[in-house]
Amino acid sequence: MKHVKMMMAAIALSIAAAGPSALSAAEQQLNPKAISITLPDQFQWKRNEAAGNETAVLYGDPDKPGFYVLMFKWLPGHMSRPHWHPHDRMITVFKGTWWVGTGDKFDPDSTVPLPVGSYVTHFWQENSLGRR
Repeated sequence: MKHVKMMMAAIALSIAAAGPSALSAAEQQLNPKAISITLPDQFQWKRNEAAGNETAVLYGDPDKPGFYVLMFKWLPGHMSRPHWHPHDRMITVFKGTWWVGTGDKFDPDSTVPLPVGSYVTHFWQENSLGRR
């Protein structure tokens, strides 16, 4: 099995290159009603041992209707299994390599590597049972 270590999110994020002290000074000048900033060390990661990943909710609530944004970290040696979503998914690789496959069968040897900066749209489609 190919080892997987990557992070992805539903949308591309801009993370400031300035150090924490520079950002803190800038934050003090910003209107909190106009902008919300979360630094990478402030993400609240939740580990899912069964799935082999960690997730952080950046926006919204994935358990409720409406827009939401998640960040994923795959643990080494883990890959997702074939599955479906009720809506299109937009994915950006921020770190490492994301190995991607399609189809109903789990076959790590048929996956393709996507490097940092890759953007993927995973289109919704009915699964083999005709369900979303």
